Amino acid sequence: MKIIATTLGETAGDYISMSLGLGYYVAFAVTFAILAILLFFQIQSDRYRPALYWAAIIATTTAGTEVSDLMDRSLGLGYAVGSLILVAGLLSVLAIWYYRDRDLSVYPIVRKDAETTYWLAIVFSNSLGTAFGDFLTSNLGLSYIQGALVTGSVIGVVIALHYISNLSDVFLFWLAFIFTRPFGATFGDFLTKPIKDGGLSLPRDYASAIAFILLAFVLFFSVRRERKKVRNSHSIE
Repeated sequence: MKIIATTLGETAGDYISMSLGLGYYVAFAVTFAILAILLFFQIQSDRYRPALYWAAIIATTTAGTEVSDLMDRSLGLGYAVGSLILVAGLLSVLAIWYYRDRDLSVYPIVRKDAETTYWLAIVFSNSLGTAFGDFLTSNLGLSYIQGALVTGSVIGVVIALHYISNLSDVFLFWLAFIFTRPFGATFGDFLTKPIKDGGLSLPRDYASAIAFILLAFVLFFSVRRERKKVRNSHSIE
C-alpha cells in the first residue's frame, strides 16, 4: 500500500506542478495546505480511520514530490544537496523523538505529540525518498527501471534482514519506509516520462487515477480482512 501511495504521490505531484502548469511554488503551497488540513483531522482523530490515514500518507508523498522539485529546480540546490538537507531534517526529528520518548516505535502511538512527531518524520522521509530517487536517475544516470530495481532491492534486503537477523524491527521499519519512496518516485517517473527518456509516456492524470484505484482496492480488502478477524475473535470469545 505504501509503494502504491508513493507512486501516486509522484505522478499526482508532477501533474499538479507540470501538467496543470502551476509551477513548483504554487504546487508546494497547494499540496502543503491540503496536507495540513488532513493532518489536523488525522491527529485529532480518536481512533484509526483507514481512509483518513492513507489520504494523509498520499498527501505527504505528493507534498514530498513538490519539496524535492522545489529544492532542485526552483532553488537550484540539486538533488544531492537536497537529499543531504532532508537527511539532516529526518535525523533531527527522529533524534528529538527518541530523546523525548526513548523509543521510535510507530505502534501503538496514542499521544498527540508523538503522532505529530511521527508525521513530521514521514514528511521528511517522503521528501528525502523523492530527492534520492531523482538523484539516482538524474545524477547517477540510471534509467527509471534501474532506479526502481536498486531501491526495490534495498527493500528486499530489509525484508530478508527482518527474518534472518536480530536487527531492531524499528530500525528496519524506518529503513524500509524511507526506501519505498524512491521506489515509488522512480516507478512513477517510468510510467509518465517520455519514451525517449526511458518512460512509458502515460498521461500523469491517467497514471494517478490507476494508482488511486489500485490503492483503493487494496485498502478496501485490507479493511475488510481486519474487520473479519475482529468478528471472528468476538465469535470465539
